[in-house]
Amino acid sequence: MKALQFDYTLPRYLLSKVGGRYLPSVYWHSRLSCLRFCEQPEPKLPNEHWVKVKVKYSGICGSDLNLIFLNDSPATSPFVSFPFTIGHEITGEIQELGAKISHFTKGDRVVIDPLLSCMTRGIVKPCPSCIKGNYSLCEQKTEGDLSPGLLIGACRDTGGGWSSYVVAHKSQVFKLPDEVDDLNGVMVEPFSCALHSVLRNPPNKNDTVLVIGGGVIGISVIAAIRALDIPCKIVALVKHEIQAQFASYYGANDVIYLQKPSYIQQLTSSLDAKVLKPLFGPKVIQGGADTVFECVGRKQSINDGLRFSKNGGKVVLLGLAGIMDGIDWTTIWLNELNVKGCFAYSTEEYRGKRLRTFEIAIELMRLGKVDLSPLVTHRFPLENYYHAFQTATKKGTRSAIKIVFEP
Repeated sequence: MKALQFDYTLPRYLLSKVGGRYLPSVYWHSRLSCLRFCEQPEPKLPNEHWVKVKVKYSGICGSDLNLIFLNDSPATSPFVSFPFTIGHEITGEIQELGAKISHFTKGDRVVIDPLLSCMTRGIVKPCPSCIKGNYSLCEQKTEGDLSPGLLIGACRDTGGGWSSYVVAHKSQVFKLPDEVDDLNGVMVEPFSCALHSVLRNPPNKNDTVLVIGGGVIGISVIAAIRALDIPCKIVALVKHEIQAQFASYYGANDVIYLQKPSYIQQLTSSLDAKVLKPLFGPKVIQGGADTVFECVGRKQSINDGLRFSKNGGKVVLLGLAGIMDGIDWTTIWLNELNVKGCFAYSTEEYRGKRLRTFEIAIELMRLGKVDLSPLVTHRFPLENYYHAFQTATKKGTRSAIKIVFEP
C-alpha cells in the first residue's frame, strides 16, 4: 500500500531547513526531505485486542504541517518512533478483527481516538492519569508493547491515516451511527480537541469569550460552545474571508479581521474594553474577554490572548506553541490571569456522566447539534499530496479550511 511517512535523519533535517527557507516545497517534494511517499506492507494486528481499519478519509492537521515544516519542539521527540506514517484524524471501515473482539463487526464505520495510552500499550499497571481517564496525560507513552508515540500517526508500529490501512486497539475505536456521515466522521478528532478545551474550561452564562484563530480548531471551539448550549457572547478574531463566514455560521456574535492596525480598536470595542497608550511598544488593553481560546500558536496570537483577557481572566492555549521569543508575560501577574494548556481529548463530565470526548462529539453530531462536514473544503488522493500541501499553505487564496486525503 502507498503511505506518506516521516523519517528523521540529521542530514535530511538540516538540508530541508536550509532549502525550505527559500522554497517551502522542499519540505515535501524533495529527495532531501524527511517526508517519504513510499510503498509499505499493510500493518499487522499487534495482538487479539486490535482491529485493522481501511481508511476512508484522513485529515491534514495543523500539527502535521508543523511536523513537515520541521517546526516541532525537540521536547516532543522522545514521544515518536521513526519512521512513522503520518495521520491521526481517521475515519474508515473495520476490515479485520482480533480474536478477542466481540462488539465490532467487519464493515463497521468507525473513527479512531489515536492516543496511545497505557491500555493500548498493554501495560498491566496503568499510570495515575490513565486510571482517572485522563489519557492525554498518560505518563507511559514510551513504555509497553509499542514503540514510543504520543498517538497513531507518530508511532512506527501502528501506521497512520495517510495510508490505506491502520491498526487500532479496541479501546480507541468508536462506531459511527447512521446519522453521522463520513465527512463528519473525519471531523470528530479535531472537534474533540475543541470540545475537550470547552468542557474543561466552560464559559459561564453571559461571559464574553474571545476565540483567536479561524482555522479548524478555532471554528470547532465556536461550534462546541453552541452545541453545548452555553449562552455566552463569542467574538472571533480571524484572518481570511472564508474563516469569517464559518465563524458566523457556527455562532460567533462578532467577527473581527486580523488587519493591522484597525483590528486592535475593533476588537477592543467588541470586548467593551479600552486602549491605553504606553511610552512605547504595543498598545495596552484594559478589560477584555472572560475566557480566551488561543487556537493559532504564534507569537502575535499568544500576545493578543494575554492582553485581550480581562483582569482575573483565563487564557486557554490550544495552538501548537513551540519555542518562541517575544512573548510579553507581564499581564499574567499584573492581571492575575489563569493560563492553561489543552492537549487532545480525554474523559469528560457530561450531563452527570463520565464519557470519552469522542463519545460526546459523536453524540452531538447524531443529535444534529453540530454538522462540521462543510468544513471539509478540499479532498485529495494520497498520491496528490504535493497539491494538498500547496493548498494547505495557501488557505486564504484557495478558500481552504479542512483538507483531507482519500487513500
